[in-house]
Amino acid sequence: MIQTTADLEAACRELARSSYITIDTEFLRETTFWPVLCLIQMASPEMAVIVDPMAPGIDLAPFFALMSNPDVVKVFHAARQDIEIIHHLGNLIPHPIFDTQVAAMVCGFGDSVSYDQLVNRIKNEQIDKSSRFTDWSRRPLTDKQLDYALADVTHLRDIYQYLTKELDREGRSSWLAEEMAILESRETYDLHPDNAWQRLKMRVKKPIELAVLQKVAAWREREARARNVPRGRIIKDDAIYEIAQQQPKDAEALGRLRTIPKGWERSSAGTALIEAVGEALAIPRGELPRLPRQNHAPEGAAAASELLKVLLKLISEKEGVAAKIIANSDDLDRIAAEGEGADVAALKGWRRELFGMTALKLINGEVALRFVDKKVEAMEIGG
Repeated sequence: MIQTTADLEAACRELARSSYITIDTEFLRETTFWPVLCLIQMASPEMAVIVDPMAPGIDLAPFFALMSNPDVVKVFHAARQDIEIIHHLGNLIPHPIFDTQVAAMVCGFGDSVSYDQLVNRIKNEQIDKSSRFTDWSRRPLTDKQLDYALADVTHLRDIYQYLTKELDREGRSSWLAEEMAILESRETYDLHPDNAWQRLKMRVKKPIELAVLQKVAAWREREARARNVPRGRIIKDDAIYEIAQQQPKDAEALGRLRTIPKGWERSSAGTALIEAVGEALAIPRGELPRLPRQNHAPEGAAAASELLKVLLKLISEKEGVAAKIIANSDDLDRIAAEGEGADVAALKGWRRELFGMTALKLINGEVALRFVDKKVEAMEIGG
């Protein structure tokens, strides 16, 4: 393993000579808010390396410089968590990037295909999974564990080459570019504490309950980040829902809630939580947040949504694109209820061309589905 800044700098300089590199990380986050980076694996067509980011005194600046090098494509599989770590530690988003999981979905390998599935289907090889649950923070790591970690980037080279050729052959490289723009956006990773409530399920029915939910969720997010512990270690989601409904104004009221551990209400955290509730209760009635609009689907929308599901399956199979990346159930429900006015990804960009336009024609009565020769097909009305 690379364990010094000098060796890392030399490796990154060599890797930067390639047009692309494959990357993976190993991390732990069970007991922390921010993931603990334990290993970095990188490979080019000519070399493969493992970096020990936990080595005493190592400076990851050469790695971050490589991540921001615009002349080198950074290839990940299921990139979001890897990019989240790099963004947190290096305050940057790798660019340009290529996510093989997304590319595989565009190329018809199914929904959220795993790395080992791709290795098996593209290279006809099996990955030894026995080291999958390694504690990557422990040292020393065995040769078997290091071999397993390195395989996550060495096989990825062949997968990348295969998928880029498939995308070019199908004329879908621009489709992937749209998806990578989302993964490269800072907004994807910069969740402001005031928006933390959006992670929670909507179990509130009144504006004042939503106000309390928002304030308490923001307080928990800031507390978890400051103490670097998982959100649930501060208070559980169920406690936030109960606090939003009961709105405790003092420690005694907080202590009566069933979701609050005995005695916790007298802690400094309990005091801060009560202050957060108080901030919400002080909001003037006219300034309370509005509950998210509940869409009351028009008559027939449910049946239309079911037809759209059939159309989605039909098109995804015909075009060799995973249905999940084209549209989800919420997209279909909104198209069925709102038509052209639905603000969903399925009606934008390449998805609109592939599926959205036909979906709109279906609900407008311009396209019909029929069962012919043991298969379903779409046909233009009058066509």
